[in-house]
Amino acid sequence: MVSDKTKGEIEEYLGQVPNWLEALSEPTADHSWGIVRDLEFGETELPNREKALASVAAATAMGCPYCIHFHKEEARLEGVTEDGLTEAMNVAATVRYFSTILHGAETDLDEFREETTEIVDYIEEQEAAAAGAD
Repeated sequence: MVSDKTKGEIEEYLGQVPNWLEALSEPTADHSWGIVRDLEFGETELPNREKALASVAAATAMGCPYCIHFHKEEARLEGVTEDGLTEAMNVAATVRYFSTILHGAETDLDEFREETTEIVDYIEEQEAAAAGAD
């Protein structure tokens, strides 16, 4: 259960204290809110729109209906369109799909990393060549 001080802070941010916060254990309740406040709502390297899209993708990949609902609404608040939400969910599905294939094929991780480095190098070279042609 969160402390009265934290309840006041949550109410400032959200307009209420959602009842599910009562499920948080005493030793970590305030800290758990601090993580959400600082990482998801706070000023960080990523703009809030990007964090909301990452959250939608993660929630979709996990299949959590609570997280999907919350983070889709969060993304909408950040100006993400329905097409953008659909794309984020499709990107998450694609990552999960190929992860399943890579694991099922028991792809060698070191070889995969090496090939990825080669791919990135190639793309960077192509982009540099295209920029030089302008």
